[in-house]
Amino acid sequence: MTESQGSTLIPLLRYRDAPAAIDWLCRVLGAERRVVVPAPDGGIRHAQLALGKGLIMLGSVREDPRMVQPEECGNRTTQAVCVVVQDVDAVYARAKAAGAWIDLELSEVEFGGKLCSFRDPEGHAWHVGSYDPWA
Repeated sequence: MTESQGSTLIPLLRYRDAPAAIDWLCRVLGAERRVVVPAPDGGIRHAQLALGKGLIMLGSVREDPRMVQPEECGNRTTQAVCVVVQDVDAVYARAKAAGAWIDLELSEVEFGGKLCSFRDPEGHAWHVGSYDPWA
């Protein structure tokens, strides 16, 4: 990995309404559209959203027996995306204002910084905190 590259771990998410998910993630997390490839049916074939040195890849739901959406399994998740931000309070406020389902209210954590956890409109879990494990 070169200095200019970002993370080598990149979450890949699928959304029923990928264009709306892109808008929501940009508004709430402060992500920036890097690549958005539309699909012929109005969905998203592939998108890359940058956040600091991190990247989120996403696209519209497609037939894939290995992946299900949270509502298809009782809104349970088997993983969450962790995001380190400078201003957790601002992200938390934007998430609440955008109607996020709050799993964990904003609080200080014993290992340093603040943390909150919420679901996006399609039920994907996001843990957002100021604790930087690289520091």
